[in-house]
Amino acid sequence: MHHRHQTLRSSARCQSPLRSPLTELEQAFLSLARRVEPLTLPAHLVCDEPDRAAWPVDRIRTHLAHPSTRAELRERTWREVIRRARDLGEPWDLVAVAMTVPVLRRMLARLARPAHLERAEIEQEALAAIATALHTVNPGTERPDRELFSAADRAVHRLVYAERRRAARETDQGAAHIEAPSTASWLHVHDETVDELSVLALAVQAGVVNVTEARLIARTRLDGESMSRLAAERGVSTRQLYRYRTAAEHHLTTHLQRRLKAQ
Repeated sequence: MHHRHQTLRSSARCQSPLRSPLTELEQAFLSLARRVEPLTLPAHLVCDEPDRAAWPVDRIRTHLAHPSTRAELRERTWREVIRRARDLGEPWDLVAVAMTVPVLRRMLARLARPAHLERAEIEQEALAAIATALHTVNPGTERPDRELFSAADRAVHRLVYAERRRAARETDQGAAHIEAPSTASWLHVHDETVDELSVLALAVQAGVVNVTEARLIARTRLDGESMSRLAAERGVSTRQLYRYRTAAEHHLTTHLQRRLKAQ
């Protein structure tokens, strides 16, 4: 299961930021529940008087998440789901994580996330935390599902906190990067006054930044284009694009500071 979530984590970063790990997991789960011979669990786990001996796993999940389901039924169902995930592996490890999706959606909907942090990254962090916790939680504890959701909650809040700290650092760095090239808003190169676009062109010629990096800086810093829109255009996360621009601006700033000292 860990390998599955590492793979999902990588794909979420390489593909469009619109892709949702929760949606992809849900589709895989429903395909198990709605095939010709659906994957089932004993219905008595989650219902006192079931209409049949076994229910498809999606129906089990619906009852599991319903507010009217008694706590002891939830405990009994989760213990069995966790046991199967540990002892039987595929596809029960996927089912166990998918059982958390309804609650996860509500939990993540209430989460205040930084604008630069993709929802897909948060979803993947939560799923990875649950997949790991499945193998460490004590099934005999009271409400083992709470341990799973607590693990997810801690993971996403760590991610949000780290992203806010990173964004704050990059804001400070970005201010320094802008300030350095504009020591008077103009730079003197070979006794000629050049504007910001010319500075970027000269930096490309000098091999300090490449054309793609220069265009990114120009479009976002000078033309004011949205980083999130450009990230979607390039098929990367906004977070990745900010890191890419920060690295390029660092190279540019170092180069310009050296030029200024040499004059």
